[in-house]
This record gives sequence, C-alpha cells and structure tokens, in this order.
Amino acid sequence: MSEATARLDVMVVDDDEAIRDSLRMTLEHAGHKVSEASSGEQALASLASARPDVVLLDLGMPGMHGFDVLERLREVTPDTAVVILTGDATRQNAFRAGQLHAFDFLEKPPERQQVLDVVVEAARVTRLRRAGGAAAGASDAATLGIVGKSPAIEALREHIRRVGPSQGRVLITGENGSGKELVAHAIHALSKRSTGAFIKMNCAAIPKDLVESELFGHEKGAFTGAVQSRKGRLELAHEGTLFLDEIGDLSSDAQAKLLRAIETGEVERVGGTQTQTYDVRFIAATNKDLAAEIQAGDFREDLFYRLNVLPIHVPPLRERGADITLLATRFLQQYCAAEGHVPKSLSDEASALLEDYPWPGNVRELRNLMERAAVLVLGPTVEAGDLTTWLEGSPVRGEAVGLRGEIERREAETIRKALESANWNVTQAAAGLGIDRTNLHRKMRKYAIARR
Repeated sequence: MSEATARLDVMVVDDDEAIRDSLRMTLEHAGHKVSEASSGEQALASLASARPDVVLLDLGMPGMHGFDVLERLREVTPDTAVVILTGDATRQNAFRAGQLHAFDFLEKPPERQQVLDVVVEAARVTRLRRAGGAAAGASDAATLGIVGKSPAIEALREHIRRVGPSQGRVLITGENGSGKELVAHAIHALSKRSTGAFIKMNCAAIPKDLVESELFGHEKGAFTGAVQSRKGRLELAHEGTLFLDEIGDLSSDAQAKLLRAIETGEVERVGGTQTQTYDVRFIAATNKDLAAEIQAGDFREDLFYRLNVLPIHVPPLRERGADITLLATRFLQQYCAAEGHVPKSLSDEASALLEDYPWPGNVRELRNLMERAAVLVLGPTVEAGDLTTWLEGSPVRGEAVGLRGEIERREAETIRKALESANWNVTQAAAGLGIDRTNLHRKMRKYAIARR
C-alpha cells in the first residue's frame, strides 16, 4: 500500500458547514476517514481522545482564532501536521503560519487534487514524527532529517550545512524519489528565514494555463472561474522560501515571467495593475537534465543561471549502498508503529536482496515497499521470498564488463539451465545448485531470469 492510497485520519476544523461537507466528501471519496469540528474549542476537546494524521484548520472562526488553536495543537499533539485552510490568505497570515510550524497554507477554495496531495504529504510527516524519525524540515544539526551513513549522504549533509544559512538561490537536481523535497526543507530550516513560510509549488502538477495565476495570484474576474481575488505563491512566501518543484516542466511563457520576477523582485497579479514587491528565497528542483533542455530550446538559459547559484545534487539510492538496510529498517519500524502492528525485522537474505536491487524508484520506492511489508507480512521477520515477488519485473542493473561480467554471465546461464531442468521448480533447482531458495530468488532477480 503506497502513501497515496493509505487510509488517513483527517480532522476538518471550520465553522462553515458547507466547507466541512465539501472537504469531507472529497476526502472520504479518496478512502480517508474524516472527523469534523465547527470550532477550535470543539477540535481541542476531540483531540483529548483522538490522534488524526492531519488537521485542516480554518483561521477566522467564532471563539478561538485559528492561530490560537494552532498554538494549542502544538502543545496537545505536537506530532500532528496542521494545514491552514483559509479565505484570508494575507502575507501576514502566511508568515504567522510558518512561525507556528504549520505544514502548509492553502487559500479557499482549494482544488480537490490540491487537498488530496497536501494531506498525503502532511500525513507522511506526522508518521515520521510519531515513529521517532526526523521530520522533513527538522533542523537537527546532526542529521538534518536525512538518514544515512554512506559517503554520498555525508557529503550531501555537509553541503546542505554550507548552503542553508546563505541567501543564495538553490537548484536541487536528482532522480524522482531521491529526496529533493526533504533537502529543500532542510535548507529552509537552516536558513535565516526558518521562521518564515515554506511554500511549495509543483510546476508539473499545475495546468499550464493556471501556472501564472498560482505563481503571481489573480484578481477577481481576471479569467473564467476567478470568482475572487487570490494571492500567488510569491506573495505567500514573502520573507520565507518558495520551493519550485519540477522546475523543468514550467512552460516557456511562465519561465519568462518567473525570470522577470526574480530580476525585479516585483510581482503583479493576473488581471491586476498594482505592482508589489516581495522578499523570497528561491529553491528549485528538477529530475531533468536542464543543460539538455536548454540545448533543445525547452528551458531558458538565463533562468537556469539565475536559479543555479548554489547547485546541490541528491544521489540516487543505488549509489548509497550502505544506507539501504538502514533506511529499510527505519521505514519498516515506522510503518509497523503507524499501523499498530508488532515490530518486524529484515532477515539477512532480505537485506542482501534489497542491497542488490537497483532501486529505479529510489527512496520513495523503498519506503513504499516497506509499508507493504509492514501491512502484508504476517510473521515477525520479513524474508527475501516476501520481497522477491513484489520486485519482479522491475529494471535491473546494466551488464557488467570484463572478468566480472564473464563470471556473472556464466552464473546466469547455469541458473537458467538448472531452472529449465527442474521445470522451473525453484526449490528443486536451488537444491540442485546447492544454494538456498531465497538466495536463488535473489540471483534470479539480479539477472532478470524468468520463465519465457
């Protein structure tokens, strides 16, 4: 079960019944459990016996103001991620939400997918906190919330410590699932803007015709559907950090306007005439080769140089061999705790299988695999055989070369012949080869050996 499909417990706190109904239907349709509170006082009373994964919190309510509720939430349930959802999305409110460590700050009415996406991300942070892990954005001086002991990850942490306190723009590169957003949170946490808002914009998830509105905001009536004025991410991130995820997917028109905003420090809403200044630190991330995108004419060279002041590359998991078992064990423990299951451990064969696998989906794939193991493996130990089936059909490493390559090709040929002789009975073939069944499964995975 992936994080995107896990059933989450969400509390909606809003005095507007129509808003609560709309959010409840959206969340329940996605399979989540929803509880409601019409006031801050009611929410705090409910939290005496409930521990939701995420709280969606309105600001302007009768009785306790949303920020007063947020302060109390930090005392009552400090591990629960809180998302501010308000129709009063002023720059001051966004800044205050960041100071009180709200996970995100959304303006009403939010889009359905925006709500679902932010709830999943917020719940992941809650689970990490509850399991004792370093939450994304934690400013722990030792780990920065980034787990690992490999030379690659030690170098990454040291780089973050140097980059974080500066004011320079940062470009984070790395494959999908490698942890670029976690790095962005760590940089913000170490910066002089750490008490300010951390605002995220996924450039790949927003329709091209809405990117400009999301980035710069819009005035009422600026286009069809603009029923009220909305602040853009630049305004909301004033005196904080704006994280532009998947910057390589930004359209050419939006690139040009973003470049101008960076150069001038000014923003004008769509349909508006008033120019406003802002003070934002930009962190951008991409899984694309922007040099190749520039050559192809798909990314502006001048924007690249504006963003790439302080480059950081996040290594893929396959280059972090010493971290795989460590990460897998931590994820397994976290998900067992989150699901209320008896703690599980990895067998030596399972660890060897994980360390041999190339991880095309990086840390995200490993995390999802361990959540699946936490839920579906019945015994106290996760064996290689439990994992092999779930990893079947995934990409494998490219062929080795030289003497090692020749040895591996001969081993693969021997294994295939043994399997064919045993009519693909793995237990029988393993006995004939003089190895145990789990080891044979690992080698089948390594050499992509499957019945044709």
